[in-house]
Formats: sequence, C-alpha cells, structure tokens
Amino acid sequence: MTRLSLSIVVSIISASRAFLPAPPQQPPLPSCVKTSTSSTCSSSQLRMSFMSDSSDYKPEKSDYGEGGEDGNNPAAPLRGEVDMADVPVHDEIPVPMSRNNVGNRFLALVFDRDQSSKLEGAEEEDVSEFLWEMHHERVTLTEDHVMWARKQNLYNETFNTGSMADVLWSHQLLSSDLQRTIGHAMCIDSPTIQHCREALSRDPVIQNLLGVDPETGQCDVSSIPLYRWRQIRDHTLRRDDGRDGLPSMALGFDRQEAMSDGLREEVFEDHLEYLIRSERVISAGPLHVATEEKTDPKSVAVGTLVFFNAKDRENAVEFVENDPASLAGLYGTMTVHRYNNLDVTGKFVSENLYFPDQNTYQMKDAMAHWGYPVDDQQTKWLNW
Repeated sequence: MTRLSLSIVVSIISASRAFLPAPPQQPPLPSCVKTSTSSTCSSSQLRMSFMSDSSDYKPEKSDYGEGGEDGNNPAAPLRGEVDMADVPVHDEIPVPMSRNNVGNRFLALVFDRDQSSKLEGAEEEDVSEFLWEMHHERVTLTEDHVMWARKQNLYNETFNTGSMADVLWSHQLLSSDLQRTIGHAMCIDSPTIQHCREALSRDPVIQNLLGVDPETGQCDVSSIPLYRWRQIRDHTLRRDDGRDGLPSMALGFDRQEAMSDGLREEVFEDHLEYLIRSERVISAGPLHVATEEKTDPKSVAVGTLVFFNAKDRENAVEFVENDPASLAGLYGTMTVHRYNNLDVTGKFVSENLYFPDQNTYQMKDAMAHWGYPVDDQQTKWLNW
C-alpha cells in the first residue's frame, strides 16, 4: 500500500469517529488522602478492598435505613427466616450403625423349582401348571417378603430387638422369557451363619416353599444354598442398575478341576479388567464356601456372582460368554437371569424432604399396620 492510500484510509477512519457519540466523562480518580482518623483511596483500591473484606463499604452509603414501616431494617429477619433464639433445643440420638454390619455377607439362592415339593413325582404335562402356580404364589407373597426384610433392618430398644441379620438386597429372578418369577437371590449381613439361617426361616416366601413344622412352628432352611459373597470393592464396579440397559445377574460355578489347578487365580486380573472396561457392572465378586469365619481355609472360592446392565438377553449372554474367565473354561455351569430389584432397605419410612406437602400418611399407616412403632421416639429419623 502506498503512502497516499494509507493517508486516505486514516482520514476516512478519523472522519467516521467524528459521528460517534462522545464517551461519558469519568470523574477523576481520587488519590489517597490521609487524615488523622481515616484515609480515602482510589477507586481501584476500593474495589480491591471490597473484594477482600468490605472494609471500605460505609454504612452511611447503604440503601437500607434504620428500620420503620418500610421494613428496611438490616437486623430484621428475612421472610421465612426463623429467629433461632426462639427455637427449643432437643437432644437427638444419632443414627446408630448396624450391629450386624461385620463384613459377613452371605448369599442365599432360592429357586422355586428346586425347593418346592409340588414338582416331586409330577407328570410332565403338569409341570407347567405347577410353575405358574408357584409364580402366582410368589407374586402374592412379595409384599410380605418385602415387609419381612424391612422389619429385619429396622430395630431399636423397643422394636425387633432380637434382629441379628440385615437384608442388604433382594432380587426377584425372572424366567428367560420374562413371563414368570422363578426365585430370588438375597444378600444377608450377619455375625454368624446360624443367625442368617434363622432370618431365612422367617421369610414368608421360603416358608411357603418349604412349609412350617406344625408342632415347632419352625421352617427348616438347610436346603437353601448359602455362600459367602466377597464383593469386589472398586468404585468402577458400582453402576446404577437399569442404566444403559436392564439389570441382569450372572451366576457361574467353577468346574471341580478348576478349584485345584489355580485357573481362577490365573484369569482373575483379566476377568477384573474385563468387568471394569465394560462400564456396565453393578456389583461383582467371587462366591466362597459359607464358613463361620471368613479367614477359614475351607472357605475356598467356588463361583462368581456378577450383576450388570444389558440391553436384552442376547446382549447379556454375549457379555458373560466373552468374559476371560468363561473363555478360559473356569465355569462348569453359567446361568443368566433378568431380575427385579425389591426395595427391602426400610428407608422408605423417611419423610420426603423435597416435597413436604406430599401425602405420606398412607406410608405411615402401612408401617403401623405391619407392627412398626411409627411414633417411637427412639428412632425419630424414621418417624415424623
């Protein structure tokens, strides 16, 4: 560009600026003036001071008055604010830790077909009818099963004081065609195996399957398979059930030869990496022989339990078959089940803090109907 053309461009820009409105006049920045009592600093210093501790914000410059009918009283409580001086003080009892939370997690597998006596000696054409009958009985008893588990988990000095087993979760297992319920898998935390079996003997579903001795009123649950479940405590294996798929359970039992040839130890790291990389596992861990002490040498690993999300049954089977442990031939049997997660924790009795106007008295009445002391002052966190 020549010097002449550059001069023309500069002249055009200067001319265009002549038509723009003039910027507002800014007052000159005051310099710091020290007196015997105070000091006044520049606006930049005021901004910095206000950002740090507001020491230069003068009360006389406030938009709020000293009070009056307009309510502009800084000391007055805001709308909805409560003067804490008028609130009575109550000593609350903290939520106690479960005395059964000792790390002894037992898995109970209840398959209706294996436990019911109705199929003994039944003709082939009658089996389907009996299976549907067991399905309807299980559905009918589901509410009783849930309430039994919830009352196992709710106890204090006046209610259910003898509870020595917590039901951590209960999953209702479904048939491959998703038409029937076929059983349930349940995790129980208890100090001893005996306490765990005593809790199982009071499960209404199990009592219906195995029967109750009319003389003793007891239910013999020795036929219920019980294992010690050692969940892998890794945060990457704690996905929400139902996220990116539907909750499924994979249950694999090792081959007899694999229990002594060290195959499980060889494929464990590959198996764990496979579960983590899948980003679909809800929880997982090996199954061990149920012994009184977890350190008992006899409590050897005999299988694997994995809960995961899958889009459909085909996707679930594919995921299980591609597990390095499956490819290495670790398992002698492997089954996959879709399941329904039952809310057995008992936490449903808490008040809805997000929607306090929601009607929750039906819930409270239900607890009262099932025998829980809804006005118990020992467990205020469960009552309202």
